[in-house]
Amino acid sequence: MTRKERFQYVIDWFQQHMPEPETELHYTNPYELLVAVILSAQCTDKRVNIVTLPLFEKFPSPQFLANAGFEEINPLIKSVSFANNKTRHLMGMAKMLVEEFNSEVPGTVEELERLPGVGRKTANVITSVIHQQPNMAVDTHVFRVSARIGLTVNAKNPLQTEKQLVSFLPKELIYKAHHWLILHGRYICIARRPKCEICGLRVACKFYKTDMRHIVTEEKAPMTPEEVKKLSAS
Repeated sequence: MTRKERFQYVIDWFQQHMPEPETELHYTNPYELLVAVILSAQCTDKRVNIVTLPLFEKFPSPQFLANAGFEEINPLIKSVSFANNKTRHLMGMAKMLVEEFNSEVPGTVEELERLPGVGRKTANVITSVIHQQPNMAVDTHVFRVSARIGLTVNAKNPLQTEKQLVSFLPKELIYKAHHWLILHGRYICIARRPKCEICGLRVACKFYKTDMRHIVTEEKAPMTPEEVKKLSAS
């Protein structure tokens, strides 16, 4: 299977089984998504969703957050990783939104990267989720899954992974592919022992053919990440 054929197989499978993927972060507007993504760095979406519920009730807009002090914000997010740094990031981000962007979340990667706590990955998430721009955010799941399947070759860092994925994916599907790969990595192609026996991508997966085929003794009907998630929650 050529690399182009591998990409096409992955795209076709996800379009059939997960045509409208969405972020698992809870939000109602761009400001809330920005806060949630900043908090999600090295932290689970589940934990972030628990934290943001009371946070958004107390600080429903950038103006409220910009006027808050460290001692008001920090106790609400203390259960997330690196809470002190993220508190400072939220404070600086909100102040810049108010002072330089009229309290509106900017719509370009370049503008977003000016905000405290916002790197390339976060900026790509915001622009792809909110505006469906063809930007590929690469987190640990995307990095791992892309390499295992063989979508990326010898990518040493997230930027190399991003560039390779974007060069092969149809422009109009990039914002969806971000979610496809994250969810697949979160529920099926997990870090320690991927669930190859139920993976719908094993036909096209380099890792399965070279490393896992001799371990998987019984192939089962493929399941989507959403189906695995529901099964785990039952």
